Amino acid sequence: MTEALDAGRRAADLITETHGGSGASAAGGSTARVLPMQLLIAASGLAGLGYEIVWTRQLALALGTEMMAVLGAIAGLFAGLALGAFVLDGRIRRAARPHRVYAVLEAVIGLWGVGAIWLLPASGRALAPLLGTAPSPLLLWSASFLLPTLVLLPATVAMGGTLTALERMMAAARSHDAVSAGVYGANTAGAVAGTLLSTFVAIPASGLATTLLCLAAVNAACALAALRLGRALPARPRAGDRRSAGTPGLRLTGTLFVTGLIGIAFEVLVVRLAAQMMQDTVFSFACLLAAYLLGTAAGGLIWQRLARRGLARNTALLAGTALACLGTALLAPVMAAAAERVASLGVAGELGVALLLFLLPSMAMGALFGALMQEVRDINGSVGWAVGINSLGAAIAPLLAAQLLIPALGSWKALVLVALGYLLLLPPGCAALCWALLPGLLGLVLIAGPAPTLVKVPPGGKLLALREGPMATASVVDDASGARYLEVNGHFRMGGTSSVRSDFRQAMLPLLLHPSPRNALFLGVGTGATVLGGAQMPGLDVRAVELSAEVVALLPWFDNPAAKQTMPPVAIADARRFVVADDGHYDVVVADLFHPALDGSGALYTREHFDAVRRRLSDDGVFCQWLPLYQLDAPSLRAIIRSFLAIFPDGAAWLNHYSVRTPMLALIGARSPRPVDPERLAARLADPQLRPLLLPLGLDQPIDLLGQYVAGAAQLAHFAGPGPHNTDDFPFVTFDARRNVGALAAPPWELLLTVLAQARTDAAELIDPAQRAAWDQRLDRYWQARDRFIQAGAALSGEPRGAALIAAAAPGLLDSIRLSAEFEPAYAPLISMARSLLGSDRAAAERLLQAIDAAAPSRREARELLSQEFGR
Repeated sequence: MTEALDAGRRAADLITETHGGSGASAAGGSTARVLPMQLLIAASGLAGLGYEIVWTRQLALALGTEMMAVLGAIAGLFAGLALGAFVLDGRIRRAARPHRVYAVLEAVIGLWGVGAIWLLPASGRALAPLLGTAPSPLLLWSASFLLPTLVLLPATVAMGGTLTALERMMAAARSHDAVSAGVYGANTAGAVAGTLLSTFVAIPASGLATTLLCLAAVNAACALAALRLGRALPARPRAGDRRSAGTPGLRLTGTLFVTGLIGIAFEVLVVRLAAQMMQDTVFSFACLLAAYLLGTAAGGLIWQRLARRGLARNTALLAGTALACLGTALLAPVMAAAAERVASLGVAGELGVALLLFLLPSMAMGALFGALMQEVRDINGSVGWAVGINSLGAAIAPLLAAQLLIPALGSWKALVLVALGYLLLLPPGCAALCWALLPGLLGLVLIAGPAPTLVKVPPGGKLLALREGPMATASVVDDASGARYLEVNGHFRMGGTSSVRSDFRQAMLPLLLHPSPRNALFLGVGTGATVLGGAQMPGLDVRAVELSAEVVALLPWFDNPAAKQTMPPVAIADARRFVVADDGHYDVVVADLFHPALDGSGALYTREHFDAVRRRLSDDGVFCQWLPLYQLDAPSLRAIIRSFLAIFPDGAAWLNHYSVRTPMLALIGARSPRPVDPERLAARLADPQLRPLLLPLGLDQPIDLLGQYVAGAAQLAHFAGPGPHNTDDFPFVTFDARRNVGALAAPPWELLLTVLAQARTDAAELIDPAQRAAWDQRLDRYWQARDRFIQAGAALSGEPRGAALIAAAAPGLLDSIRLSAEFEPAYAPLISMARSLLGSDRAAAERLLQAIDAAAPSRREARELLSQEFGR
């Protein structure tokens, strides 16, 4: 959002330089001077947007992603830009050699950009403990505002002054003042390039620090080029000498402030709505920003041409902007309905959505801002003063939109209200009333009617609850079978009633691997089932952290009446910041499944975060990070494993269950690793207080839990191989989002089969040496049975039911129990299949029972059922 306003600011600075057009005649300056200037202006725009993208990511790591932190950081960046626009504008315009001033500003930006490599992370680490785990919203916003304002102030202030100097330099190069459109186009083209190159090329290839160094090199090149070009530029009168300063009226000042406010509020609201149509990756925002920049550039150029012909009027621009914004509101439900088709087109589809949502409104905003800035300049020749006023309004906009408008009205109706805000700026009179009639009536109709629901409800299902807030849009949906799901932003499923057993097992695995846990911290809540499952363990004190207040508000829809313990309190906070700020220690920390492609989630899989969690573990503490194999590609999984092993060198991988539809892998590490003692584990499983909780989860004997083991550290390292780690500076997983989104279209078991094939399971890395002899062969047979069971599940085609399912699945299940009669996940379903056949095909039931008995003669269930039903 900061990038978008900065682009609009740059556009306005340059558009309003002149009443004339940008098409220069031969007398308009030497091409030898103009072309290098255009390249310089584009490079300046590239570097500016590149910095803001990198700094935004660094600030999210330093401050957390709670909405108040994000809003404070945005306001802090705006404050620096506004201050630079106010303070430097007059001085640059009075400078006899603007190219020297510009070179100094670029040097300051470059030097501070390099310093930010260390300054922002270090200041974030220092700030987190001071804020604590539960700072008040005001404290969090204030700290997030002050950090970028103070730490980045020299750079942001310098950025606020660069375009005024560039404008004067181009006027000298062309030997006339009609340079706004050309300078604007070149700078905005550079801004678009900076957005796309930083997001799609530089950061994925080299990381944040190296990208900052490259941007600093661009600054250095710009400074040197300006000094060289400046020597060849003809002298021009100083801007301050050509105009008498006046004071813009209150109405014009107020219009500048309000257009900044509602323009950025519109952007915030569209980005929120777009999250329900797009994959919400780091590339999604880049597409939205690029579309906004292109629209703003086009609007400014169109305004320049119309103004020269005397066709542009502020009244028409205000009404046109309102109408264009209302058009986006009308288009949003249509685009949401096409979300699946958009996703299938990848980045191209998301860019198309961004252009449809943003292009016309941002064109109108660019034209309107250009007209207002020209009006101010005609009065007092000040570009920076007007930009500063507009930036102040923009600084307030995200807070207003996220904290007031969205909770009160919802994103869609808030968007309509913001669009109507432009009409309130129309001057009084009949002419303005005529312009306002169409958008006003349309807006009132939309406000009065019901807001469209962008949540996609499955056929035969229904929407039970919807909560829109600053962080997300959360909903509770039932499908046709009555299963209930929690969804975020319409398409990220965070669990549901059909997965409660799996969710409870997610908690039990790490809790049982610890010898005697007294407290546990859960990072991520979802439907609350995993946290609630952990809370059932006797004597365990449970804390939980969830980023989204909207998700926490919907937890009552997933209450479990059978649970003996109620849901423990949930802290609403960013998990990374919470872990760093907390001073407690935990026997067990459980990190939930985080969608790796979702922008921000990749930071929860970094080496730095794993290290912070390790510092929160007690001396014998255990950390469990769950990974959704059905949402990951192999390169991201390998990078996460490398990062995990760098902090937990004795880490191991475990499965949660053997389903091939939603396979999950747990990376488990300990502060003081020790081998598993099967006898102690057996005693815990037999605990009368625990047994009623564990039996429904299929955890009866030690082998039921030990069978979930996949690989130890040596085999994991072999599987991961050499390659990049996922770190704060090199966010590999975040920028691997396109492939992780693509993994959703692949069979969900594909990566699971790869892991099982390439990581050899070995009891030597798991069992206490004193007991290994009794378990080696037994576990090896069980693991072979498990792998055959998973392969058989993956080989099932379609969705067979009844007899067709039995015919398709039984051979693979029989293979599993031939390998290990103890493999209950295959034996129990086979017995159930035989029982189901007794009522419809007794001969088939008898054959199946005979096959079960032959495959696992050491077990008596099939033999007893044969005797009971057939007298055999």
